Amino acid sequence: MKKIVYTVTALLLAAVLIAGALLAQQFLTSDAGPPGAASAALAPAERVARGAYLAKAGDCMACHTTRGGQPYAGGRALQTPFGSVIAPNISADRQTGIGAWTADDFWRALHHGKSRDGRLLYPAFPYPNYTRITRDDADALYAYLQTVPAVHQPSQPHQLRFPFNLQIALAAWRVLYFKPEAFAADRRQSVEWNRGAYLVQGLGHCSACHSARNPLGAQDGESLSGGMIQAQGWYAPSLNARGDWQQDHLTALLKTGTAPRATVFGPMAEVVQQSLQYLNDSDIKAIAIYLQSLPPDRPPPTFERDSSTEAVAFLAAGARLYEKHCVDCHGASGAGMTPGYPPLAGNQSLTMDNAVNPIRIVLNGGFAPATAGNPRPYSMPPFGHLLNDTEVAQLVSYLRSAWGNNAPPVNGTDVNRYRAIPLD
Repeated sequence: MKKIVYTVTALLLAAVLIAGALLAQQFLTSDAGPPGAASAALAPAERVARGAYLAKAGDCMACHTTRGGQPYAGGRALQTPFGSVIAPNISADRQTGIGAWTADDFWRALHHGKSRDGRLLYPAFPYPNYTRITRDDADALYAYLQTVPAVHQPSQPHQLRFPFNLQIALAAWRVLYFKPEAFAADRRQSVEWNRGAYLVQGLGHCSACHSARNPLGAQDGESLSGGMIQAQGWYAPSLNARGDWQQDHLTALLKTGTAPRATVFGPMAEVVQQSLQYLNDSDIKAIAIYLQSLPPDRPPPTFERDSSTEAVAFLAAGARLYEKHCVDCHGASGAGMTPGYPPLAGNQSLTMDNAVNPIRIVLNGGFAPATAGNPRPYSMPPFGHLLNDTEVAQLVSYLRSAWGNNAPPVNGTDVNRYRAIPLD
């Protein structure tokens, strides 16, 4: 019995020592760095203007501003599979915001994922991407945020389940999945390609949504091969399939939210409206060049459609629903009429294995983003109140089978899973 007790005690002591080592590695690592020389050389007004542009490029306001709230005052709950992470106040308030922070403090948060007081930050704040931001850009962002009107609003505590609410658990996660790094330009590629890579991998943090995550919430590298946004109930499609797009179509989609081949809805509509439409044309083009260079995903196996009487009748019912509710806008050929009505033939949202996006759009409708290039977007009306789960499944399955589309059908259970989830 004593031997068992000694063994358990030894194991617990070893666990404590390992935990202490993890914390020491995270907290005691030297992370000071010199300020950016290029940013320091700018006039103060130019530095602030540069920072304001970068804040748009990073869509910082989206997380740090509640709907109807004061800019950058925090309070928005970011839902994760482990609980809610509450975005902090990053206005210039000295008591409750970051007004008392130094540029070094701000750099440490972006590059190392550490707060001013040394606490480790949760990766809902995408420092695994922001770590690639240059010190010059970090200093410009800091200069801009110091000009944001101060809002006295204490940041709220996160609401995370045990053990995810422990710093030691976060330290262990970081040992496994995070290492500070700098963006390294690829000398084999053009200046434009490298600029696009920098924006996509770093400030734009595209992989935060467009990559799969493992059970502990770590991103699947920079694959950009698509992933489920669990908290919002949308699927962020692969960005690796843009090589066959015309460049002007892709830049139009990024800048305006609509293009001859697609229209953005859901979380991406917010990104275009609040962030991408404000980027200059050269940066939008650089992003397009980078995305078009990504190797395509492995094509899915050819879907062998069921030819049974029941399956044929199921799709025929969907065709009748399309004729009744959809054909006036999207056309008998599924070609649509851009920019108002997106095409359905060859639309990636309809041909992905995961059908959550078309299910949600049919149920709840929605708007493309209102942008300078498309100021009065047409709306997609909701049909959830008109169609039951089986009818929505029939309609979506028909859309996934018509005009050369060839994706698996969905059923009423698939639809019911998303019926109660609000559009945003």
